Amino acid sequence: MENIFTTNIKSVLGKHFGKGADDIFEKSQLIQYINEKTRSANKGSKARSSFANLYAIYVIIEDYIANSFDKKGDYSKYKGALFNKLFARQRELPFGSKLQNHALNNRMNSEFQKYFPSSEFIPILRNMETNRYWINENLLKIKVGKANFNIAKVIIEIIDEYAKTKQDAFQRFVKSCEKLQKIGKTTPKKIEEYVIGLLAPNVDARLFEIVSYSILKFYYHDQQIIWGFEMDKLNKENLKLYKTGRTNANDGGIDFVMKPLGRFFQVTETLDFKKYFLDIDKIQKYPITFVIKSDEPTKDLLNKIRVNASKTYSIKAIVDKYMNCIEEVINIPTLHDRFNDAVKQGYRTKILDEIVTQSKVEFNYEETDEED
Repeated sequence: MENIFTTNIKSVLGKHFGKGADDIFEKSQLIQYINEKTRSANKGSKARSSFANLYAIYVIIEDYIANSFDKKGDYSKYKGALFNKLFARQRELPFGSKLQNHALNNRMNSEFQKYFPSSEFIPILRNMETNRYWINENLLKIKVGKANFNIAKVIIEIIDEYAKTKQDAFQRFVKSCEKLQKIGKTTPKKIEEYVIGLLAPNVDARLFEIVSYSILKFYYHDQQIIWGFEMDKLNKENLKLYKTGRTNANDGGIDFVMKPLGRFFQVTETLDFKKYFLDIDKIQKYPITFVIKSDEPTKDLLNKIRVNASKTYSIKAIVDKYMNCIEEVINIPTLHDRFNDAVKQGYRTKILDEIVTQSKVEFNYEETDEED
């Protein structure tokens, strides 16, 4: 099925293969898969990106090309690419600095098989004993008529084009925020409309986490607690929310931490109870608040988690123990309300400033001259 970025893919194919471009597009399962994974390319910063699986393909094919197997040599005798080198290379690529090992190890193959259940080929081959990896060369060699084509370099070029398109989208997003920063004093409602627009089920996962953090940081900002070790030496302290690192990081299920209460927050978009229970296990069943990218009522979200968990765990006490660890669920409507409360407290502009700051860090945004 074609999407907006399909035109870019076909343009790259046309440049390399001329009249045979359409045939290669139709016959290559790998290109068909990439076509599906690049649907968000031209949808701007809100659309979810899909770099993990794409980059898993990318780095192995890059190694394939670096050893000239696209031109000569017997790839079947190659000792394979080392995992550490592939993993490090993934994190050097645009938007790849936080990627984990899941795509290389299984996730990419698993998803590919969902798209092509009858395919006889698995894209990524690996030897778990030696930690070496290969691309399935059968997916790189396409026959059109009597001619044989190797699409390795084309795959690299297509994924590069996708990354560039997404980078452009995020740069436009940051520029839009910066423009609002300048005009916000005269048209404050535009800031409110813009931020609310970023709270949507289709927003990029990392951007949703950034916006959620920015809102909650200032929502809690003026709330105070009184605490101390002695009754005559009590402390009054404002609640402070801290972001614990980059988004989607492997940090044990903690995205935000609140001081001095010690509350943990995890941002998610899935309703798979296994993910929730895994996060709870990672922090030794410490109470945790989930910020869920969903418009569904919080009661319904909690009920879905419980019902699905009960289907797997037949013991009610086990399910209850996990569910009791969920301190609070914050959905998109709750974030709307908390944003409005923070605006009433005078933090409209500061929330936007925080979104800009966090986005520049998250997306490795660099200032460029207008001429560039």
